[in-house]
Amino acid sequence: MTSNEVEAAAGGHGYETQHGKPVFYLRRPGLPKARLHGFPGSPEFLAEYEAAKATLPETVNAGLVSYYQSTAFTTGLAKSTQQQRRAILERFREDHGDKRVALLHSMALQNIINKKTPNAQRSFKKARRGFIDHCLSLGMIKVDPLPGLKFARTKKTGGFHTWTEDEVRQYKERHPPGTKARLALGLLLNTGHARSDVTRMGRQHVKNGWLSMRRQKTNVAFDIPLLPDLVAEIGRHEQTDQLAFLTTEAGDPFAAAGFGNWFADRCREAGVPGRAHGLRKAAAVHHALNDATAPQLMAWFGWRTIGEAQRYIEEANRIKLAESAGAKIISATPVGSPPNPVSQNDQQAINRTGAGK
Repeated sequence: MTSNEVEAAAGGHGYETQHGKPVFYLRRPGLPKARLHGFPGSPEFLAEYEAAKATLPETVNAGLVSYYQSTAFTTGLAKSTQQQRRAILERFREDHGDKRVALLHSMALQNIINKKTPNAQRSFKKARRGFIDHCLSLGMIKVDPLPGLKFARTKKTGGFHTWTEDEVRQYKERHPPGTKARLALGLLLNTGHARSDVTRMGRQHVKNGWLSMRRQKTNVAFDIPLLPDLVAEIGRHEQTDQLAFLTTEAGDPFAAAGFGNWFADRCREAGVPGRAHGLRKAAAVHHALNDATAPQLMAWFGWRTIGEAQRYIEEANRIKLAESAGAKIISATPVGSPPNPVSQNDQQAINRTGAGK
């Protein structure tokens, strides 16, 4: 960065002292000038320049620093969600950190999201939602720019593949009882909970045959009985110094993402397409097929809204209706069989008159 580039930068200012020594500052509205040591382009200079810019009031840099320290971010979001949202916001900061938040109106944001894929657009909106609410609360912006945004349509895929009974059976054949892979399947399928919760499950959560925890993502409590198959599988594994049921080769608890990758490898070994989340979906459908109500599903899976439970009830009802329709077809006249041209009444008349002889 040359001295001219410093001048061109927002608030940049440089001059020579009476002794001919170059001095550089960054002017910041409402704040004292920030002295920038070193020469333009040097690591020391660039580091101080970026640090000084970050403290400019009303900028995206300043807003994000404040947002990351807010309780809405630190305690209102699960750790995994914080990481995902922060990664998206940091990419946004790289391009727009020195801009004033007030300039990021609907049209400006629309131009940004138009360059993203449909799924990335929605992830961007979710990450921006909390940041915008924070900026609104601080008065950095007066109008919420998000409601006016238009998003490209996403292709409905049904999400993660839901495991079938045959796939579960195939996985079990490859990974017998007593293996870590089999225990992982048991925890995922029998509890029906997410990998971020399964990796935390341990003896400390079990009392009188019940597993009691809070979901990491939503902090919603759930209390469920440990099913006999799972109790038997847990009993096949040696207790370690770690409280978690599942540990890495080094004996440490799994991180959620690391466990997901490890379990995907076990699925490939078994030749099945499923992943950890697909077992959660399979468990929910199984409960619904056994006539679990929406409130019962919410209690078991730790859901906050009835809509989440209703989705699996509808899926179970679809399966039941298809089965009943199939049963009727099987018991009916086979397709392609010729109908009997003589009705029952006509046949009785023929028998009485002997006309058929």
